[in-house]
Amino acid sequence: MTKPLEPDTGLATWRPRFAALAASGTGGDGAHDANHLERVWRNAQALLEHHPEADALVVMAACYLHDLVNLPKDDPDRAQASRRSAKLARHQLAWMNFPPERLGAVAHAIEAHSFSANIPAESLEARIVQDADRLDALGAVGLARMFYTAGRMGSSLAHPGDPLAASRPLDDRAYSLDHIAAKLATLPGKMQTEAGRKLGQERLAMLESFRTAFAAEWGDAKDS
Repeated sequence: MTKPLEPDTGLATWRPRFAALAASGTGGDGAHDANHLERVWRNAQALLEHHPEADALVVMAACYLHDLVNLPKDDPDRAQASRRSAKLARHQLAWMNFPPERLGAVAHAIEAHSFSANIPAESLEARIVQDADRLDALGAVGLARMFYTAGRMGSSLAHPGDPLAASRPLDDRAYSLDHIAAKLATLPGKMQTEAGRKLGQERLAMLESFRTAFAAEWGDAKDS
């Protein structure tokens, strides 16, 4: 009798398979494309160096598959995207002979990565994936992604007369620059790992420096 194939747990074997599966869900969103997934996995590898006890295969799978269902930022169902991604990933991975005992861990890491879903990351792997994804919203690439997304949503670059929101409430739906103070500045403090917090602070410093320089060049509409 032929013995059933055992699930393969090698990272090198699974990486191209995850990437191929993920390619079906990226659509036309340049902020959540294949390069984003590669960067998130690269961020996760840096965090895994500090946590060798974590299951790297679970982390890798979740990094590549966390955006299988990618809804626009202004979609009313945006908060459900990570749950839908987790459900689809579990189904697809089962067909790919992924180790069945790891399916639940991958699904949880995908569900918990989302900022809008607000699902607590209960495993080390989920905490690493969440940090790795949020790190890609910071730094130079994060800045480019911010303006790209704002453009897709029809937001203005900044408030015409008060770019730093000194005398008004922040409104990052209307003004892209507001997103740095409204959301991105909060991310390092919400990182789940010490290494994630350190990297997050380093990348946030660049964003805050840019925000100050932008406002200086932007000026005040009253001075025009």
